[in-house]
Parts: sequence; structure tokens; C-alpha cells
Amino acid sequence: MQHKLDLRGAIVPFSLLKVIQELKLMDPGETLEVCWSDPDTPADLFKVLPDSAYELISLEEMSDDESLYRITLEKKQTVKPN
Repeated sequence: MQHKLDLRGAIVPFSLLKVIQELKLMDPGETLEVCWSDPDTPADLFKVLPDSAYELISLEEMSDDESLYRITLEKKQTVKPN
């Protein structure tokens, strides 16, 4: 099953919280596609997610009228709070 979040225009702390919450609800092997507009979000996300919790499937900048980025992650195991 694939999950999707559209976080364009959301503030970074809110975006990170939504991604972590969504990953907690997912089963291992499911994917999460996240769209956002802040180019620094992936770096911030990788700082808060444990490496063992996900596998990076893709990270792309979309060519649009506005800045749009998309990342796809696959859940590897249960995400536990730090």
C-alpha cells in the first residue's frame, strides 16, 4: 500500500511531525510519498528519522511553476520515539 502526504506550504516542524506520525501508522514494506515546497525539508527529515526505520526510494525536484519536491520512503521497521 502506498501512503501520500501533501505538505506544500506547511511549516517544517509540522511537516516532520506529520511524516513521523504517518510512518508509525504504516506496516513494514509500505511506501510513503511526501510532497513539499521547502528545499531543506529532506535534510531535516533525515536528522530526525532513524536510518533503520526507512529506505529512501526516490528524492526528486519537480519542474513546475512553483517549487515542488517529492520524496518516497519505504518503511523498514516500527518507528520508535527517541
